[in-house]
Amino acid sequence: MPRISASPALARFRILDLTRVRAGPTCVRHFADFGADVIKIESTVVEDMGGPRDGPDFQNLHRNKRSMTLNLKAPEGREIFMRLVKTADVVVENYRPDVKDRLGIDYESLKRINRRIILASVSGFGQEGPYRDRPGFDQIAQGLSGIMSVTGHPGGGPMRVGAAVADVAAGLLAALGVVTALLERESSGEGQWVQSNLLQAGIQLLDFQAARYTMSGEVAPQSGNDHPTSMPTSAYATADGYMNVAATGSAMWMRLCEAIGRPDLAGHPDFSDAEGRAKNRKALNAEIDRALAKKTSAEWVEILNRAGVPCGPIYAMDKVFADPQVQHLQTAAEVEHPRLGRLRIINQPVKLSRTPARLVSATPERGAHTDEVLREIGYGDAEIAEFRKHGTI
Repeated sequence: MPRISASPALARFRILDLTRVRAGPTCVRHFADFGADVIKIESTVVEDMGGPRDGPDFQNLHRNKRSMTLNLKAPEGREIFMRLVKTADVVVENYRPDVKDRLGIDYESLKRINRRIILASVSGFGQEGPYRDRPGFDQIAQGLSGIMSVTGHPGGGPMRVGAAVADVAAGLLAALGVVTALLERESSGEGQWVQSNLLQAGIQLLDFQAARYTMSGEVAPQSGNDHPTSMPTSAYATADGYMNVAATGSAMWMRLCEAIGRPDLAGHPDFSDAEGRAKNRKALNAEIDRALAKKTSAEWVEILNRAGVPCGPIYAMDKVFADPQVQHLQTAAEVEHPRLGRLRIINQPVKLSRTPARLVSATPERGAHTDEVLREIGYGDAEIAEFRKHGTI
């Protein structure tokens, strides 16, 4: 039974976590937060996991898990792993595609041990194809997917998104795939192989920008802070900085003109319809900037929200977590680490009314639960001592 009770929602499931860096751990974190018994299987030697273990990234990604060390390259280590597979529901890995084959932990091998097992594989470019063996990295995927071609100001050259969006999206898509496979297993009784990759995750994030090409052949250009098609939606200068305004549609456009004291703009021939506002965006933005320069961002947020015009401030990270709505949503939560003390990390954003997620355990020390897990699957203390002696654990 799980030793970490974050939530009863997924407490009946056991997840074997072979992931590293960000995309794979993002997938597994969802299950750990909702109470699955996640066993993080780590190497017997200290590895580069994409950042220091005590750093914010690692601590944020691996909470609510147990950790054991295991040498999967050794026959005894693989034997232990396969015994764990018999007790598990899901294995998640984000090795390069060929690694699991070399280790003998590919889906067909796992299926022979446990026909109900679900293997989730997160890769850079997919499990097959000409780029199969290339190392995956978020920024590389941002470039290949087209994200960088539509990000940044026109003529300013490609720009990466300021977050690891391909990594995170690939992890979330893998989690969605695992949930789907678990639901399907209830009727078929069989597991299956779930796959996601950074490249397709990036294209999925482009959404309508990608569909503009697949449907009509239109290659979307960079548009900076402007919405590609619906104007005025952009970042506008105010008396003390910048703010976002999104006034799409005729009714919203009219309300914006009234609220900023420029009703004349509504009847201007260049801005009278959506097509004109998009075509003449540079002149339109200049007019709105001139109007908004008369008050602060906070004043305009109050005025425009009162008028029913979507808008908001543009925050740096300190302001984000000081915002009353962010605080109300409990976006950050605290956990107690036995060595690092009280840590404040990012909370699970998905809310369930009856079986909510909780952050109850900090990221474990490497191998903290090795003996505990081995005893659960039938190994005695003498066997565990021999495993340790031979470097299996």
